[in-house]
Order: sequence, then C-alpha cells, then structure tokens
Amino acid sequence: MQELTPRQLLDQLVSFPTVSRGSNLDLIDWLEAYLAGHGIAAHRHWNEDRSKAALFAHAGPWQPGGVVLSGHSDVVPVDGQAWSSDPWVVVERDERLYGRGTCDMKGYVALSVWALVQAHKRGVTRPLQLALSYDEEVGCTGAPPMIAAMQAVLPQASAAVIGEPSRLKLINGHKGGTGYHVHVKGFEVHSSLLPYGVSAIMEGARLIGWINAKNAEIQARPITPAAAAFYPPFTTLHVGMIEGGTAHNITAADCRFAVEMRVVPGEDIAALEAEFVAEAERLSASLRAVRPEAGVHLSRFFGVPGLKPEIEGAAETLVRRLTGDNAVGVVSYGTEAGQFQEAGYSAVVCGPGDIAQAHQPDEYLEVAEFEAGLRFMQVLLEDLA
Repeated sequence: MQELTPRQLLDQLVSFPTVSRGSNLDLIDWLEAYLAGHGIAAHRHWNEDRSKAALFAHAGPWQPGGVVLSGHSDVVPVDGQAWSSDPWVVVERDERLYGRGTCDMKGYVALSVWALVQAHKRGVTRPLQLALSYDEEVGCTGAPPMIAAMQAVLPQASAAVIGEPSRLKLINGHKGGTGYHVHVKGFEVHSSLLPYGVSAIMEGARLIGWINAKNAEIQARPITPAAAAFYPPFTTLHVGMIEGGTAHNITAADCRFAVEMRVVPGEDIAALEAEFVAEAERLSASLRAVRPEAGVHLSRFFGVPGLKPEIEGAAETLVRRLTGDNAVGVVSYGTEAGQFQEAGYSAVVCGPGDIAQAHQPDEYLEVAEFEAGLRFMQVLLEDLA
C-alpha cells in the first residue's frame, strides 16, 4: 500500500464527516485498512450499538513503557456556519489549512498515524501507540472504555500525549467537568390560580438561583495554589440554555436546562455533584407536596476528571525533552488527558493549532503549526529509537 504523507493523511481524515451525532465507521474502516497495509494490526472497541468504534494500535517491541499518541475521531457540526469552502475538503490558502477538524484535531491524528507507520517501518526500541476515540465532543464519553480495552490488549505505555490544539505548548493541568440535564416537571393551571399549580419555569429558576449562589460562595473563598494558575482561578457552575412553557398565562408544565460544572483539579467533583443533587431532590420533594405529578429529574450526561500536574511526570519530561520548552500551562476546558491519568498513565496535552479555531466556521490549522507538529513527531521517533 502506498505510504501517505502527513498532508495526504490529513486530506483523507477530513474527508470523513465524523460529526459526533453520526457514525465514525467510514474513517475507522479506512484507517484500519491503511495500518494493516503497512503491517500494523489495529484493534477496535465498539460503542453499545456498534455505530461507532475507537481504534488503537501498537508499533515497536511488545513491552511496556512506550508512548501513546491520543486523539479523537469526532468533530462538531457545521450546521448554520458560514464556510468559505467545503468543510470536508482541506483547502490551503494564506498559509492555512481550512477544513472541519484540521485544528481539532485531525491535524494531530494525521501526524500520529504517520509517526506510527514510521515507527513500525524504521524500528524503535521503545514502543509507540495510537489511540483514537469517539464522542469526545459530547462529553469525552468514548475514551474511558477505549482505555480499558487498550489496557487489556496492549502493553501499558508510560506516557500519553493528548494532542488537543495547544500551539505545541505543554499543558500539564486542566479543569475537570461534569454536566446534568435537568427536567423540572410542573402542573398546568391558569396563572390566576398559581398557588394550585406548579410552574416548572419558576421552580427551575430556584435551582438556577442556587447555582448562582454557589458560584458566589466559591468565588468568595481564598484562591488556592492549585486554582491560581487557571483563568478563572476557581470552580464554576453554568446554565447556558433553558426552555419551557406554553403561554404567558399558564403555569409551565415543563422546564428543561443543562448544568455544567468546571472544577479545579484536586477539588472534589463528587462532593459538588452531591450538593447539587441534594438541592434538586429537596426542590423535587417540595413540588410533589403541591402536586404528586411534579418533580425534578436529573440525567448526568458527562463527567471528565481534571488533569493534575505531575512532579517529574514521564509525559511532561518527555514533551519537555522533545520541545526544549520548560514552560507549562493549564487550561479551563477538559480533555481526555484526565481520563488517561485516572487510568494510570502519565499524561499531558500538547498538539498543533490554536484552540481558538476549534469549532469555528472556516476552522483552520496554520501550515507552520502543522509543520512544527511534524518536527515534533520526527524528534519523538528519534527519541524512541
């Protein structure tokens, strides 16, 4: 099989519209066949309905202590965005590579696939592994089962580099996160009879009020050393969308919104969740006392552990050596790095591109960043050899 350049690999990967709401199997089928064509056996881990799959592979000696290059196959939708060119075709103009996922994060995946084939072809003394997940964009739900499947099949690597766009700067910490879909069930009556019904919107507002008060409480606390590096330097709770009601003069039968929490690593996500759930249950009980049909229903839709900075961690030491950069940074968004760390890998975030371009119309990866990413992989191969 013809060996593709990193740019050709990027063109191929972007051509698959792997939006999270759909399947990624066309990409997985192609990539599995491509790796097999170069003598690398890949392994799949399917989701529950087999509409999606993660893919992982190993090159080099069958021993622990290698490096995992980790990325995700899914991208966000292009619906409603004004694109200047076909989002599923990489277009180069003004020293930029335009296309959905070029930055987040098929540019890194293309470089990783190239590096894996090179590691197999050239031979390395320490192994290199590729891990490609699904459903990262909808809450990082695909990585944990993939990681568990990897650990059952492959020798455990000592370092995982998650290639979210960081301009190839070392990110050794990020916030954790969790989220709940909230459905407040009310009881409709004419608004003139308000005390005898339950307005789901007005009661939902009480729970949102609790969230606002919790934010104020958190922000009034002294900033901890662990939080000081973040922007903002504290845990946050947020409601971004709300819907409900049928008319201005009817108590709302339903109110729905989602709550997300971005938690400083080292702080207790479970404790904050428990506080929120307890408040929702307290409100639910008060609503049922008015109408037994009413209540508050919660559905947890994602949970991502924070990435904790590691003192002299294997992943941080590796990336420092490869980049020659001693600086470190933290980010307030979550990645799959915290999930690798939770599973026993030393993990950092480091990848080409600017996170500001992720999810945008006319998403792009600068050619210079892509080339810098290639140099990173070349140095990594030399290090493993």
